[in-house]
Amino acid sequence: MTGRSRGNVLVLGGGLAGVACAHRLGDEGIGVTLFDRNDYHQFQPLLYQVATAQLPAEDIARPHRVIFHAHPTVEVRTVHVAEADVANLRLTLAGGETVAGSHLVIAAGAQPEYFGVPGAAEHAYPLYSVSDAERLRLHVQDLVHGVAEGELAEDALDVVVVGGGPTGVEISGALTELMAALAAMGRIPRAGRVVLIDRGNNLLGAFSAKSHRYAHKRLAKQGAEPRLGTGVAAVYADRVELDDGTVIPTRTVIWGGGESAAPVVQAAAGLKTGHGGRVDVLPDLTVEGNPHVYAIGDAANIPAAHGAALPQLGSVAQQSGHWAAGNILRVRNGQPAKPFHYKDKGIMAMIGRNAAVAEVGKHRHQVDGPVAFAAWLGVHAMLLSGAHSKADAFMAWAWDYFDRDHAATVEWSTTPKRIAWGDEAADVPHISVDRRDPATAGSS
Repeated sequence: MTGRSRGNVLVLGGGLAGVACAHRLGDEGIGVTLFDRNDYHQFQPLLYQVATAQLPAEDIARPHRVIFHAHPTVEVRTVHVAEADVANLRLTLAGGETVAGSHLVIAAGAQPEYFGVPGAAEHAYPLYSVSDAERLRLHVQDLVHGVAEGELAEDALDVVVVGGGPTGVEISGALTELMAALAAMGRIPRAGRVVLIDRGNNLLGAFSAKSHRYAHKRLAKQGAEPRLGTGVAAVYADRVELDDGTVIPTRTVIWGGGESAAPVVQAAAGLKTGHGGRVDVLPDLTVEGNPHVYAIGDAANIPAAHGAALPQLGSVAQQSGHWAAGNILRVRNGQPAKPFHYKDKGIMAMIGRNAAVAEVGKHRHQVDGPVAFAAWLGVHAMLLSGAHSKADAFMAWAWDYFDRDHAATVEWSTTPKRIAWGDEAADVPHISVDRRDPATAGSS
């Protein structure tokens, strides 16, 4: 059945872009219905910290109900959207219900892109959602206990990370520090190997040559093994095969090798899609042929001033969501929509304790080390949703900074005492984790 009047703006996706759009429209009293399969908004740049026990999942998963509690015109529906009908501004939900609106904002985010690598989807651990991060954390924790108790061999802790972008570099740095701390505490016989694979010739390809060198040198110093110029040919439950014929035994393959648009976006009729299955949008963020449909965030290829698409960054998602809402408001007020203008705040990546790279300003001034580390903490804490999340993150980072073994202690505990809190039950996200048994992960 058709549910709602066409006056509401429909926002498909409750990530950074969708939340920013709905929030601004709600500020102006515009009716919005936001759809997401999860009841929380997740902050993807910090997923690697959840995976390595530096932050509790609750700190980067803020319930939508809490985010919009002061916006009575914003309705949040926790439901799977089966189909997007662009021509009719309509969404079909998993149960068959259809909902139409005055505008459709596509902010459905991304999914891992495995590029057809055999076994990757079945055996690799992606890092694109809170549930992914929790699943990886629990998997590593199980392996740590298995090795410590003599049930698994020492090499069960060896890890292969695929992708030398920020996700791969950050999780590699965090894992080498975690493994070193566990070994120093005597919890495990030796630190697990962390091998970072990338087809390119540099880590952090979008950064400057100076940042490339710093990231490579710092990761190697921490004990990681960057292996560049080669790709993954196949992934199995107990090993990885590379293009050059090398075989690396491992029970843990972390996939940071790329992303593509969510399936509902790629399957939607009437959308012009391009690289990564994302929607190719016009400068004002609308889709070609329909000025009432917007695509934003990781669901869109947003043109930059020089012609290429903007990168899939949290700041791009947040700003595009805010801008799309502004254009909807302008059109409703009889004004023309404006081309999106992105305020480039720079790019940064964390490598380890007191180690990060940041390139900021119009001319991308490069800084690294403790200064970039501090800048990274500040920028990401401010992007988090909710005062509690900001406070919790700062407390966790301070604890981890002054107590080098903090993450290792949490990882070692089977029932860690996390520092996140909530005023009421609604302040706790419902995170579902699909787990694998590491004891049976050694056969393909």
